[in-house]
Amino acid sequence: MVRWSKLAFAIAFLASTALAATKVKFDASLAEARRAYEASDYTRAIQVLQEAAAKEPQNGDIQLLLAKSYLELQELDAAIRSAEKAVAIDPQNSVYHEWLGRAYGEKADKVVWPPTRIALAKKTGKEFESAVVLDGKNFSARQVLIEFDCSAPGMVGGGEDKAQPHIKELMELDTAEGHYAAGNCRRQKKEFAAADEQFTKALESKPKSAELIYDIGDYAVKREQAERLIAVADVGERAAPTDPRGRFYRGVGLVLQKEKLEEAERLLQEYARRAPKRNGYPSPAAAHAWLGRLYEGKGDTENAKKEFENALRLDPKNKIAQEELKKLKKR
Repeated sequence: MVRWSKLAFAIAFLASTALAATKVKFDASLAEARRAYEASDYTRAIQVLQEAAAKEPQNGDIQLLLAKSYLELQELDAAIRSAEKAVAIDPQNSVYHEWLGRAYGEKADKVVWPPTRIALAKKTGKEFESAVVLDGKNFSARQVLIEFDCSAPGMVGGGEDKAQPHIKELMELDTAEGHYAAGNCRRQKKEFAAADEQFTKALESKPKSAELIYDIGDYAVKREQAERLIAVADVGERAAPTDPRGRFYRGVGLVLQKEKLEEAERLLQEYARRAPKRNGYPSPAAAHAWLGRLYEGKGDTENAKKEFENALRLDPKNKIAQEELKKLKKR
């Protein structure tokens, strides 16, 4: 009996050791995938994640990161499949529903055939609603639901009347999130004066979310609001000191103010070198385009032209570079 007990213990020990080794190897693979994702090497991230998924088919976090990686590459059908798998693995996970909604929404924006577009839009709204029902403090899910309701027509489940109660609840949960949501709703309606007021209040309320802060930055760039861009950089750098986006928005703000241009040049050059290629981040092409604006303002036509050309090499559709280069060629 003693001998069998010792044998059983040995077998159990070997089994637990093997399981521990497998877990260490799996954790290392997931860490490698996350590093690749953070480095904007989405192809590598997908490769590692697919191998991990084959070994851990019931791991929803693998499917979530796969969905995010596919979205970055605009492989929308693959992103939807991975997000659907994540939801199937854990239907009670708010974040999984949120990202499935995001994937449906991206696909809906690209589809031309109206019936398919409408069906995808309806699915988008339903997933955002599920995410909020499952976790009322998932602020990013609340924000995308509010944006959906404020921008989508009633025939696909949208409507500002549905958004207002969520905005009110957000205001009670987190003032900055609430003001941002109110401002974003007004932005969708092109009521820019009201959006300005709400975004100012959001920044003054010490927001914690870098995504919220820098989305206001995108708004300010499009409307060339120099003072708001400096405020965005100040608030963003306090909330997320390692996030590189503050450099871009401060640099653009200084270019618009026509002040501290050497600092603006340094900031935009640093951002162009270090910026990840990721949704929600200004592109390196945008940094080059604003460097072109900077040099153009200084009368340095040669360097302005080079920067606009650099921007167009990275992004042939960059409107600033296209328009400014045309002006320079006419001179």
